[in-house]
Amino acid sequence: MLCAISGEAPQEPVASSKSGNVFERRLIETYITENGTDPITNEPLTLDDLLPLRTARVVRPRPPTLTSIPALLSTFQNEWDAIALECYTLKSQLQQTRQELSTALYQHEAAMRVIARVTRERDEAREALSRIGVSAGAGAEADQMAVDAKGLSGELAEKVETTQAELQSTRRLAVDETGQLVLAAGGKGAGVFSVAEDSVVQTLDVGGVGVTDGLWVESRPVVGLTNGSVVVFNGEGEATATFKSHAGPAMAVTAHPSGEILISVGVDKSYVVYDLPGNKVVLQNYTESELSCAQFHPDGHLFAAGGKDGEVKVYQINTGEKVGGFQTDAPVRSLSFSENGTWLASVSEGQSDVTIWDLRKMTAIKTLEIGSAVSSVRFDYTGQFLAVTGPGNTVVMQYKKKEKQWLEPLRKGVSGEAVAWGESGKSLMVVTGDGGLVQLTAA
Repeated sequence: MLCAISGEAPQEPVASSKSGNVFERRLIETYITENGTDPITNEPLTLDDLLPLRTARVVRPRPPTLTSIPALLSTFQNEWDAIALECYTLKSQLQQTRQELSTALYQHEAAMRVIARVTRERDEAREALSRIGVSAGAGAEADQMAVDAKGLSGELAEKVETTQAELQSTRRLAVDETGQLVLAAGGKGAGVFSVAEDSVVQTLDVGGVGVTDGLWVESRPVVGLTNGSVVVFNGEGEATATFKSHAGPAMAVTAHPSGEILISVGVDKSYVVYDLPGNKVVLQNYTESELSCAQFHPDGHLFAAGGKDGEVKVYQINTGEKVGGFQTDAPVRSLSFSENGTWLASVSEGQSDVTIWDLRKMTAIKTLEIGSAVSSVRFDYTGQFLAVTGPGNTVVMQYKKKEKQWLEPLRKGVSGEAVAWGESGKSLMVVTGDGGLVQLTAA
């Protein structure tokens, strides 16, 4: 009869009433106190489950090797040799483990370097491809590039959601909130024109670089430049922030209704999102074609970008994902959302018509023939009137909801490159091809 723990004959044997195993009392009591289970079966076991066994006292015989001092010394020497060998084995295993760990860490570091190099090469390839797209010109069709869309951070995403839920905005292009200041941008300059004074009251210093687009963000002028920069000015005309993210011209800028988010699009096939309060670039996403114009949805949760491939691309601002698109026959030149948030007007390069798209059905619902080439289009703050301008005429189209048809209440022989509504939609501001500014009224 041997102890199930020590494997030796027990001096005070006890048996488990559950498993029937025999143990040395002092060993099993210590184990139960620490673990509360049977060491053999791992079943719950208490001291009350131990049954004492009555056997003749076992007298352990002394090994013959321990009957003399020389024998004891020999035994101690053998035990010391065994301990020394065990220590050597442990040291060898520790050294081997250290070498394996060192190799694993080196491989991990090498893998991280490979990942960093591949990421850098990917970014360089994207930039090179975008530069190729810039130098190839607007007429060349580029292959589509698979890129991962990125979304906004939590704070800005929350701002978009809040604005969408609360705001029914009055949108502007180049006329400020008061309707008295007009931001005229083009050529190699930009200036602020006062309607009341009928003169330029402020000139914005863009360093002699060509200006591609301009808008008001609350009381601050913002312009896009041909060198890829986007410059934000304060009310006194001083540049407060300059961003340079595009590899080619920044073709258009559009502001979120909250006044805290700005987007620019460029011929490098990307759109860039800016945090205006933080004066920083939030993200840059690449698309499959050069981008020429952009417009935020009135609620701020979507924005549309016109591509050189003729597609009007609609993106979700929070996630950066493309949620839809409308295909036209030529490069898109101008976009405008109606204030009800359901219609989007677009004009294409060299075309004489305006297409009205329904965002609910994701299809074209009306084509308005203007009779001459169209350069710019803009809905008024009611969404009922649509201003259209081009090299031949400036026209106002009106939608009659009751009759469900479009009428033409105004046509002027004013050639224009861009058009914007004045204060409360009572007038039109038209930028002519030679950089002049013409104000039209209903009278």
